[in-house]
Amino acid sequence: MAVWIQAQQLQGDALHQMQSLYGQHFPIEVRHYLSQWIEGQLWDAIDLENPQEEFKAKRLLDSLIQELQKKAEHQVGEDGFLLKIKLGHYASQLKSTYDRCPLELVRCIKHILYTEQRLVREANNSSSPLGGMIDSMSQKYQQINQAFEELRILTQDTENDLRKLQHNQEYFIIQYQESLRIQAQLSSLATLPPADRQLREPSLLSKRATVEAWLTREANTLQKYRLGLAEKHQKTLALLRKQQTVILDDELIQWKRRQQLAGNGGPPEGGLDILQSWCEKLAETIWQNRQQIRRAEHLRQQLPIPGPIEELLNDLNSTITDIISALVTSTFIIEKQPPQVLKTQTKFAATVRLLVGGKLNVHMNPPQVKATIISEQQAKALLKNENTRNDSSGEILNNNCVMEYHQTTGTLSAHFRNMSLKRIKRSDRRGAESVTEEKFTILFESQFSVGGNELVFQVKTLSLPVVVIVHGSQDNNATATVLWDNAFAEPGRVPFIVPDKVLWPQLCDALNMKYRAEVQSNRGLSEENLVFLAQKAFSSSSCNPEDYRSMTMTWSQFNRESLPGRNFTFWQWFDGVMELTKKHLKPHWNDGAILGFVNKQQAQDMLMSKPNGTFLLRFSDSEIGGITIAWVAENPNKTGERMVWNLMPYTTKDFSIRSLADRISDLNHLLFLYPDRPKDEVFSKYYTPPLSKAVDGYVKPQIKQVVPE
Repeated sequence: MAVWIQAQQLQGDALHQMQSLYGQHFPIEVRHYLSQWIEGQLWDAIDLENPQEEFKAKRLLDSLIQELQKKAEHQVGEDGFLLKIKLGHYASQLKSTYDRCPLELVRCIKHILYTEQRLVREANNSSSPLGGMIDSMSQKYQQINQAFEELRILTQDTENDLRKLQHNQEYFIIQYQESLRIQAQLSSLATLPPADRQLREPSLLSKRATVEAWLTREANTLQKYRLGLAEKHQKTLALLRKQQTVILDDELIQWKRRQQLAGNGGPPEGGLDILQSWCEKLAETIWQNRQQIRRAEHLRQQLPIPGPIEELLNDLNSTITDIISALVTSTFIIEKQPPQVLKTQTKFAATVRLLVGGKLNVHMNPPQVKATIISEQQAKALLKNENTRNDSSGEILNNNCVMEYHQTTGTLSAHFRNMSLKRIKRSDRRGAESVTEEKFTILFESQFSVGGNELVFQVKTLSLPVVVIVHGSQDNNATATVLWDNAFAEPGRVPFIVPDKVLWPQLCDALNMKYRAEVQSNRGLSEENLVFLAQKAFSSSSCNPEDYRSMTMTWSQFNRESLPGRNFTFWQWFDGVMELTKKHLKPHWNDGAILGFVNKQQAQDMLMSKPNGTFLLRFSDSEIGGITIAWVAENPNKTGERMVWNLMPYTTKDFSIRSLADRISDLNHLLFLYPDRPKDEVFSKYYTPPLSKAVDGYVKPQIKQVVPE
């Protein structure tokens, strides 16, 4: 539920707190009338500490003003007139307030949204009668941003401590030089006559004792400062690790999972802007702390004081290097995956991106990325860090690409636009495995340095599994392998292990997702459709969905073993239905005109209770990618008896000659689409218009479908 809807239901002190967020700097009316727009913007993607982000903030300010002006223009009536003037005034006011400092607008709105979310969450947690819970995504974003704020404060604190330490150490060194000067003066007294020596020596000795006592005390203080600073850095690094784990192991892994499901037709994985902004903040904070630790080490070398600090600083340096290495290697990702069914000798594309590239100035010396195709075994060896140098399972043309920095978006990426798989080297297959079950992956690798060759990184990332085909006829079996892998792969698996069997409801989710995406329809598979598929998959006659809830389907049942009495698998039949619907039946499926998933006996039972001429459309059981018309009519051999007739199934070949709607129009004995809709009411908008007059003296012939009496 939108935050603003819930915020308006706050009561008592929480309501007063919410109202106090607004004023001339940001009127509450703007929040009210643009609530949906405001909550839909990526405010968190803007780093307030980075002046270069100002152009993004300016874009948001301009958009906000445009939205306000649009809203004002649409106001009508007496009340609308006043509101129109008011909103127009607010648009001018916000422009004059924030035009020169758009980042302040972002800061203001972020503060408003976070506070509202907190107030709503607290009200929810105290079981007040608020409808619905605050969006968990907003909560997570808030936690991440709060942790960044804590890290910023800690880093600023250690920076202040470091400056203080440096100042104290410089003063210590001056005093130490003074003690050396006193010592030199004492030594030079030996050359003086005894009377002079006795005169000057006591004050120098007293001076030396005072300075040395001060130096001893101050050395202990400096050591305490150093240890205190190291402990603070330990705390910062622990929080950094935790924050990095949340961003890389939770958020980025979830993005990759969404990307994998998008390969099966799931919703788009979403942009990387927020993730990149978080990763850049991490990189900046890590780098600041790394520089601080190195400065602390420099101060220690400048003035060595015996104690545990040397070991502590070595540990801190090693930890921070590990943290930045993990960040850099994990944020080298594939933004646009190569096709997962890859045909040899066919052009394909992919995009890789380094989320921290801009922040770490990697683009100053643009790295080159190389793409190689490797087998499942080679991928396993690579992840175990076994030596697989120069191992590949084929040859990709145009497989090198330089990473480019895009100033406006702040992204560093390599776009492979014209790759082509020239040849593939297959491994020995196991048992019943076919070539369309063999998985490969594209390995992208690069090397670059950070901080003027201070740190050199070798980065690698693997694409989602790829099945290589050499002919279009292998496409449907290859797609089955990819579908199963995308749907049932577990995070962090050994490449590319998937379960051999899955629960039927899990498979239903995957099939439904794929079907909707392929047919590009909001009408997915209904529970009745899924029961029909279960009957087909398990050779069962039960119509109760509950009977299939705990049943499992193996990969062999899915796409190795043929269905009973057929020469094709369950997947091949289902894929045929999808292809036919996608190419020729999409509008009729969306209209609900095709029942489709009905067997012959069910069709007969349904039609026998209806008037003659009632028909339905169902997918053929005996043919891949076929649809048939079943209708009820008189039995010509027995007067007074009725029977259900079935037309020979139509396939893609038939529909490329004459469409389904025209074929239904041709058959005059088809009157009502099941249950009782006149056929013209359903199909007439798809009929081909009658031919116009003769052209140049020629009459164009017309094809019509006829069913023999």
